[in-house]
Amino acid sequence: MRIIGNLIWIVFGGLISAIGWWITGIFWCITVVGIPVGIQCFKLSSISLNPFGKEIENDGGTVSFLLNIVWLLLSGWELALGNAIMGCILCITIIGIPFGKQFFKIAKVALMPFGARVVRDHYL
Repeated sequence: MRIIGNLIWIVFGGLISAIGWWITGIFWCITVVGIPVGIQCFKLSSISLNPFGKEIENDGGTVSFLLNIVWLLLSGWELALGNAIMGCILCITIIGIPFGKQFFKIAKVALMPFGARVVRDHYL
């Protein structure tokens, strides 16, 4: 299911989303101050390209929490809201539910990316 889901995801917009996050990350990394934000954009690019089979682990501390508050106030809530709305729209149909769940996962990372890690889900 992972491979098929990721292929359908890439064809119907995942590649464009990942490229957009990648380009945004490059622009943020031009300045020294923007490098932490650029790294988070690369993280969002990774999960936007192939979200099936990946999970989010949160292991941030105080610094991550403070950076997440700044991110949340500047742009995080807009990004998370957009992904959450897309997830709700896709969950209207039975076929769209797996894709809607992936949008909810991306919304979680887009809301507070600092301290979150994207890890591959290993099945036995």
